[in-house]
Amino acid sequence: MSNLLVYGSYGYTGRLIVATAMERGIEPVLAGRNLSELEAQASEWGLTYRTFDLERPEIIKQQLSPVDVVLNCAGPFVHTHEPLLDACLETDTHYLDITGEIEVFESIAARDEQATDAGVTALPGVGFDVVPSDCLAVHLQNAVSNPSKLTLGFESLGTPSPGTALTMIDGMLSGGAVRRDGKIRPVPAGWNTRTIDFGSGERTAITIPWGDVSTAYHSTGIPNIEFYMAAPPWSIRGLRLTRRLGPVLETPPIRRGLESLAKRLIGGPSAEQRQHGETRLWGEVTDEESGETRIARLKTPNGYALTAKTAVESVVRTLNGEPEPGFQTPATAFGPEYVLEFDDVVRRDAMAPPSTQVQ
Repeated sequence: MSNLLVYGSYGYTGRLIVATAMERGIEPVLAGRNLSELEAQASEWGLTYRTFDLERPEIIKQQLSPVDVVLNCAGPFVHTHEPLLDACLETDTHYLDITGEIEVFESIAARDEQATDAGVTALPGVGFDVVPSDCLAVHLQNAVSNPSKLTLGFESLGTPSPGTALTMIDGMLSGGAVRRDGKIRPVPAGWNTRTIDFGSGERTAITIPWGDVSTAYHSTGIPNIEFYMAAPPWSIRGLRLTRRLGPVLETPPIRRGLESLAKRLIGGPSAEQRQHGETRLWGEVTDEESGETRIARLKTPNGYALTAKTAVESVVRTLNGEPEPGFQTPATAFGPEYVLEFDDVVRRDAMAPPSTQVQ
């Protein structure tokens, strides 16, 4: 019997995770809705598989009851996390996923007491979303006396996977989000821009509804949080255009067309791109009463390469009983130094220079 079931194992990121698990000596049960994909993947690796959708709770419970940990790799996670978590809570199965969706983090956080009572660890976001940024947030929390504002961001030149692209379409149509005075507040898409030096010179960056708007608050208690992504001017203009086109883009025919286009045109980064690519993260924490500000930067491998490693390591530590039951973020589960345990991850601290913001 395997201790791990990977749901959505045949997607781009799921395949990387399965390969990494096998390298670590873990033989996961493969799972998802697509029988032909599962048969091919199971044959490739010599693994068992289970075909089931997430429409019938009793079937889900039957499939999960023999395993100790479920790793959900099937996005958009807003559509998949709840039925899997429901079943996990009834079968004493720990739940992990690789989401970066604010709504999913908040939904799982709201079930902290239920998970704690069940003795189940509920640990979303164990990939690039949000392991490095969550660890950076907790590291920065301790850099000033009374942190009241946290700003995070990243720069990546990589290509998204089809699943990530679908999630981005969902996020684009939903608008943006920031945290103000402890509450998540909706803002328009592309609400604010600023220049940020991620470590290789200043870049223009734009607010995005990244998962840390949820998780960084649960990890640090800092009440005001924004997240930025480096973006060229043309993409910022396009994102802001969705403010006016939102109602049109959300109509079912247009939405289906965008999703179909993403699946056909976006294949994710190649093996060479994963091997040689890198991502840079930046964080700034401020004590608004004293004006004290500190920044820190992280350099990591390609986000998908890192996701495969952090997801599998998080599974291993969960199987070993390391995280406490209940809702956890990566940094509350494993500490702010967790991300530094992976190859080619470097963190640097610095004083904060004056920043530039433009609307």
